[in-house]
Amino acid sequence: MTAPHDLDQPYAGLTPHAVLDALDAAGLRGDGRILQLNSYENRVFQVHLEESPDPAAPLPSVVVAKFYRAGRWSDAQILEEHAFAQALADAEVPAVPPLALQGGDPLTTTTLAHFDPWRYSVSPRCGGRAPELEDPQTLEWIGRFLARLHLVGQQQRFDHRVTLDGSAAARASVQWLVDSDLLPMGALGGWHSACLRALDAVDVRFQRHGPLALLRIHGDCHAGNVLWTGHGPHFVDLDDAVNGPAVQDLWMLLGGERHEMQAQLGALLDGYETFREFDRRELALIEPLRTLRIVQHSAWIARRWNDPAFPIAFPNFESPSYWAQQTMQLHEQVEAMAEAPLVA
Repeated sequence: MTAPHDLDQPYAGLTPHAVLDALDAAGLRGDGRILQLNSYENRVFQVHLEESPDPAAPLPSVVVAKFYRAGRWSDAQILEEHAFAQALADAEVPAVPPLALQGGDPLTTTTLAHFDPWRYSVSPRCGGRAPELEDPQTLEWIGRFLARLHLVGQQQRFDHRVTLDGSAAARASVQWLVDSDLLPMGALGGWHSACLRALDAVDVRFQRHGPLALLRIHGDCHAGNVLWTGHGPHFVDLDDAVNGPAVQDLWMLLGGERHEMQAQLGALLDGYETFREFDRRELALIEPLRTLRIVQHSAWIARRWNDPAFPIAFPNFESPSYWAQQTMQLHEQVEAMAEAPLVA
């Protein structure tokens, strides 16, 4: 399989020494202990720092450095993510904003540093464990947290980041895949037809809803992006933050059979509506939003295929069985979108 990419081997040369040199250039001197953390889209490292030379301005002893994939976000889009994280922290919503780093001019600071050819940010390490989503009290707590996040998010909109309000971006991804030579012979026609049918159903659901209340949201709120501590939940990754409907930050926390998802949704909304009103008409968008994610996920893998991490992580992607499964899943989504939405 061969695919067009912004850059082949995007992280070639990003060795542990390069990571430490980048942090050193920003005024953060590592002590040599470095650990690469799980991340496909970016490259993320946990780095232990030497003791701060200025007791009046102590640094975290351990930080997390994120090196951004070239060609995905512009500087303006990344800085909007950073500003959102800082606004959440300022409002005492548990979030971890990036540190201010030394820029090229020693008198200036920035949260987005450049160390040619990479861009990176650095945040304090904030540990935690996976939340127990089968516990209704945990879901209520996460619901309260999400409502507080959305109260900050609704204060303004992103100017540069993506807006999630329909199928346009997914249709562009489908066309990109059709124009490439990525799909195995015999799989393209069935998958393409299923995509178009599913995206038509997505548009019908969005049109029935009418104008959306769009706000800054997390955008990728699944259990892996929620860490739990003794103080409750916090998010560690706003990389996919977008303008979108509030329900986008709820549905990925639901799982199991329909009755189980309804119970989970009820617990989330019990907590959520403690702080912010939720428009229950948005529940009809859960399956359309799930459909968009299914389509975009395949395109995301394809666009990154020349990154050596992706063939290892998704070994079945080139096989006819993967695309047959995707085609079947899209047909199931059309049926799901025709059903009555979840209620809580």
